[in-house]
Amino acid sequence: MPTNNTPFLTIFLLFLGLFRFDSFPGLEAATGKLASIPGLYVFGDSLVDAGNNNHLPISISKANYPHNGVDFPNKKPTGRFCNGKNAADAIAEKFGLPLPPPYLSLRGLLKREKRKSAAVTGVNFASGGAGIFNSTDQKLGQGIPLSEQVNNWLSIHEELMKLEPSEAQIHLSKSLFTVVIGSNDLFDYFGKFELRQQSKPEEYTKLMADKLKEQLKRIHESGARRFLIIGVAQIGCTPGKRAKNSTIHECDEEANLSCSLYNEALVKMLQQLKQELQGSMTYTYFDNYKSLHDIISNPARYGFADVTSACCGNGKLNADLPCLPLAKLCSDRTKYLFWDRYGHPTEAAARTIVDLMLTDDSHYSSPITLTQLVST
Repeated sequence: MPTNNTPFLTIFLLFLGLFRFDSFPGLEAATGKLASIPGLYVFGDSLVDAGNNNHLPISISKANYPHNGVDFPNKKPTGRFCNGKNAADAIAEKFGLPLPPPYLSLRGLLKREKRKSAAVTGVNFASGGAGIFNSTDQKLGQGIPLSEQVNNWLSIHEELMKLEPSEAQIHLSKSLFTVVIGSNDLFDYFGKFELRQQSKPEEYTKLMADKLKEQLKRIHESGARRFLIIGVAQIGCTPGKRAKNSTIHECDEEANLSCSLYNEALVKMLQQLKQELQGSMTYTYFDNYKSLHDIISNPARYGFADVTSACCGNGKLNADLPCLPLAKLCSDRTKYLFWDRYGHPTEAAARTIVDLMLTDDSHYSSPITLTQLVST
């Protein structure tokens, strides 16, 4: 640590703030630009995994092979379930931050300096196949469930606390903690007969929200104050679900209903949690269900031509098989909503959804918008 009167972290954060303010276009706020944040910390599943699963020894839930990454810099398959950058990357870029590296890529003595740097600007803890419940990662061999992701965050938190304590607390309070999880728990519910026997959809989705609440409280206890919580989208409208309807390829409305039930339970839980924490937690909930519905209902408005098929795959709706190296690849990825049969968005779709998160219109966000959250 520096011994002069200006802590290193203060200088570093000031530099980042000035650099971001001058170098990227933001949405309208009090300053005329998108307010800056010092760090971005990401928890979730394959929708935002930046390559954590690449470092798991036996997991088959990986995307470290073509055609994944075909539009990423240098056409590199990084472990993102996407043709390019995902929503977590798009959020980081909007705020002028480096792409948060996968937590598991920061382990080891040779990564010490990289880990220190990432601890300040942001880390991605998300894992393909992960769920709120610890059981959901078992279906595909291995993943990092949310509880373990929070454990990993606490390891990074220790790194931050080696800095000047008051500056570290300010940093934590101004950083953005993003949570994108729940789809795999719902896929798990429909895929396991015993789960459906044990509880009705209303009961199961409430249990999901209650379990998520436990993990959010752990993150909050570490000093986090600003949260972006993203609801579950219409998993019944993924290409894989549509392809099972062999006639007209409609959405699976039973699956969509469970998504709605979970999102309702999630919104209530967040309201209760904020009351319990006496307002020390500030959050925005993004209605991903509504955003996807609007895109599917009027694709041309958002620049898409195909909102039912997978860009990468085989068979009906290009959704009979996963996106493997021998799969058929669409020629124009910017016109497809879905990358693969599982419903991962293309980079174009991820960027569209992030743009909706950052609009000043509260149509998709409550109780405040993301721009309002980062400006408080």
